[in-house]
Amino acid sequence: MQVNARYGSKVVRGTRSVFVTIAIVVVCVISIFPLFWMISLSLRDLAYTGSPSIQYWFINASFSSFIRLFEVRNIGSFLVNSIVISISTTIISLILGSLTAYGMARYDFKNRESMAFFLLSMRMIPAIAAVIPFFVISIFTGLLDTRLVLIIAYMTFNIPFTVWMMRGFFEEIPREIEEAAMVDGCTTLGVLRRIVLPLATPGLVATAIFCIINSWNELIFALFLTAFQASTLPTTVQMFMSIAGIQWNEMAAVGVMATGPILVFAMIVQRYMVRGLTFGAVKG
Repeated sequence: MQVNARYGSKVVRGTRSVFVTIAIVVVCVISIFPLFWMISLSLRDLAYTGSPSIQYWFINASFSSFIRLFEVRNIGSFLVNSIVISISTTIISLILGSLTAYGMARYDFKNRESMAFFLLSMRMIPAIAAVIPFFVISIFTGLLDTRLVLIIAYMTFNIPFTVWMMRGFFEEIPREIEEAAMVDGCTTLGVLRRIVLPLATPGLVATAIFCIINSWNELIFALFLTAFQASTLPTTVQMFMSIAGIQWNEMAAVGVMATGPILVFAMIVQRYMVRGLTFGAVKG
């Protein structure tokens, strides 16, 4: 009887694992298929973008849509703008946000939690509600259609997000490590630079990824505050809609170009996104 019970439990566990594996595969296929279809559309000729035949997916692949984007649509300037604005916004947001988060995590001062809630509430403001004041201010300051106005606009929601994320990571780092470094003669800034930030590297990388994604994919500010000189990749969607129809292959090619750098960046830094590197640093 015990042998039969053990055999039955193994069969149940094996059947359950098979169903779980099948479910995971199905979910992965459903999640990846839109990306696969976008890549397929970007490699097709416009005449075959609506064809469901598998022979037009990759067999007759062509890079003509990508070549046309650079030669006719001048997509290179939009790509450079997106890269410069996203990287600049992320670096500035990480510097200012990390310093603010460290102060909120380590020092007690009046209305600390109220200030933290205020910063978090700034992240909740809809972009469409803030874009008109930014538009008016940028006209008076002469910053309209410049990279600087987008960097400043993106910082308004990236810095609160950075503070909210990094405060939790800093609070997980034991104070005893910092106190030991100060006993050895290290200053507060030296502790932050040599001890805290290296231990908070997973948090910095995770926050940087989200900041880059938020800046890279942002559309409302880029659409209203730029015309051509500082326009980013998301604003190019309207370029492919006309009376003659929609250029699906070129639109898909832009989608591939917009998705590719983020995926590559995420794969490069994914090993840093494992939290808990500071756990167990202090025993007892």
